[in-house]
Amino acid sequence: MPDIKEKTFVIIDGQAIMHRAWHALPPLTMKGGVIVNAVYGFISILLKIIKDLAPDYLAVAFDLPAPTFRHELYKEYKAKRVKQPQEFYDQFPILKNFLNEARIKYLEKPGLEADDLIGSLSCLGDKKINKIIVTGDQDVLQLINQSTKVLMLKKGISETVLLDEKEVENKYGLKPSQMIDFKILRGDPSDNLPGIRGIGEKTTVELLQKFKSVDGIYKHLDNLEKTEKSPIRDSVKKLLEGGRSTIELNKKLVTIKQDDIDQIKIDDFSFVSNDQLLGGLEYLGFKGLIKRISPNEQAAIKPSNEKLESDNKQNSLF
Repeated sequence: MPDIKEKTFVIIDGQAIMHRAWHALPPLTMKGGVIVNAVYGFISILLKIIKDLAPDYLAVAFDLPAPTFRHELYKEYKAKRVKQPQEFYDQFPILKNFLNEARIKYLEKPGLEADDLIGSLSCLGDKKINKIIVTGDQDVLQLINQSTKVLMLKKGISETVLLDEKEVENKYGLKPSQMIDFKILRGDPSDNLPGIRGIGEKTTVELLQKFKSVDGIYKHLDNLEKTEKSPIRDSVKKLLEGGRSTIELNKKLVTIKQDDIDQIKIDDFSFVSNDQLLGGLEYLGFKGLIKRISPNEQAAIKPSNEKLESDNKQNSLF
């Protein structure tokens, strides 16, 4: 009996990729002065992903501007994030229109972040389906397992690295599932989450290597006999004891949800070919990106009265 080809489900972190493209590319504009550099960068990455990974299924996840359940738990969540210029946020409807034209499904849900939707998407299908999450955000490393990998953007939008369980352990000294515990103990300045003050990265890794998890660390402290010599230094024990309330809150904040897309099936995200992209590229007038699709597929493009031309020749990439 011939081997059945394993299928691939590519899940794109729309929020992270748009941010990365916004900072990586100059302020490209279309006719009317509409800035589209983030959209252009996103689609450029999308085309490379389709070429390199040949996905059978494809999905994009976005944040919504409204507060999430994490903000309800901790009002200071992401409070120090620098707001981008409005021209950045104005590009999301343009990108979503493109995805609609290209018949690529995207998800956004009130109260949740893109990470939570990505976590839920990664649970769709069986273990024979390869899941590849495309992002620039290390938070999703906790989702890596035997069937799920992360394609991480390293620099700008041109360099990537594919991370699996072994790569994460080699790089961080921890298993992917322990990346949750690492963030629980250390906090995350980018999300304005406090860690346990006084416990550094090296100590955090050592504790998790020995006790496997945050629960394992505190179980050790709770079961410690007075006559037993603890492998944890007294100064660290005091810090851990004083940080219990921080630990409980962080556990709820840093754990990515994986059960919040009821009644959605992996077949909803089927991706057939680049033919799906042509309408969206023609609508935007991204001639340079159209050229990256094969001549046979380009020939299928029908003229559109809605084509948008670049009005910025100096910065134009299309």
